[in-house]
Amino acid sequence: MKITTLESETKLWDDFVQRQPAARGPHLSGWKKIIEESFGHRGIYLMARDNGTVHGVLPLVHLRSRLFGSFLISVPFLNYGGIVSDHPAAPPALFDHARALAADRGAAYVELRHEAPQLENVPTKQHKIAMVLDLPDTPEKLFNQFPAKLRSQIRKPMKENLTVRLGREEELANFYDVFSINMRDLGTPVYSRSFFASILKHFPDSAWICTIMKDAQPLASGFLCGFRGTLEIPWASSLREYNHLSPNMLLYWAILEFAVKQGFKQFDFGRCTKGEGTYNFKKQWGAQEVPLHWQYWLANGNALPELAPTNPKYQLAIRVWQKLPLFVTRMVGPSIIRNIP
Repeated sequence: MKITTLESETKLWDDFVQRQPAARGPHLSGWKKIIEESFGHRGIYLMARDNGTVHGVLPLVHLRSRLFGSFLISVPFLNYGGIVSDHPAAPPALFDHARALAADRGAAYVELRHEAPQLENVPTKQHKIAMVLDLPDTPEKLFNQFPAKLRSQIRKPMKENLTVRLGREEELANFYDVFSINMRDLGTPVYSRSFFASILKHFPDSAWICTIMKDAQPLASGFLCGFRGTLEIPWASSLREYNHLSPNMLLYWAILEFAVKQGFKQFDFGRCTKGEGTYNFKKQWGAQEVPLHWQYWLANGNALPELAPTNPKYQLAIRVWQKLPLFVTRMVGPSIIRNIP
């Protein structure tokens, strides 16, 4: 296998990705442009070829910072990535090349966010799972398959006269208002608004925003990305002070209804940790667990990375962040979060 990097052959890359059953939306070349535009990180997108024919791809992004170090991720800021191939020789060839790149750049590790494992005998973390719901062919069938308690929870915000808005750029301000407040309350630096605008620009036919409103006030909002038969919600937030109105329940029902009407066959609630609150929320809709396998190359015998907010060494920073004014977190957050994959 010969390994080359993606320069201008985006159609060749995307055509290969579209043909692979194991590929996910983050494998598409559009994400390279989004991440480079929004965060300034260089994308190093590798192709494994045999006599000119592509047999595997690996989208890599190099993150470097004084605070968090240097590492190669596939794909940062997203739930999926890693190697996709149709030939057994492609994964080890791509991985060997990625290891060489990391060593040459002084990176501490390579992280490949696989759904199913693609490599043997490498360090692997199974700390996260995805939650995926199979969708019927009509919203009525979906609603009727929910337990009575869940149906009642969906009806509650409807009785409170909350309304649903679904769009694209016209909903970005509402989404970002809710998202940035929620991230501050969680103690997490927020992405820039331009990151989400870039997604909408590069995926004009497969990215949407759904917002739940109370009069002119957005209460909950989710950012949606579609790929083939699956609609995914990588980012969703709601305002805590309106929890008594249950806007989150209406948000997810409206999105599921939209997914069915658009012809999607599955809804991906995103990754979570089993047993935590987000897991229980997603489980109640009937979503099933899909194990994730994050696979690594580690330089110099390093331990597996742990950049999660549950890491005790970040707890003080989280508590401080929660007390900052919103305008400060919006101004400073993007420069911090760009280095946290």
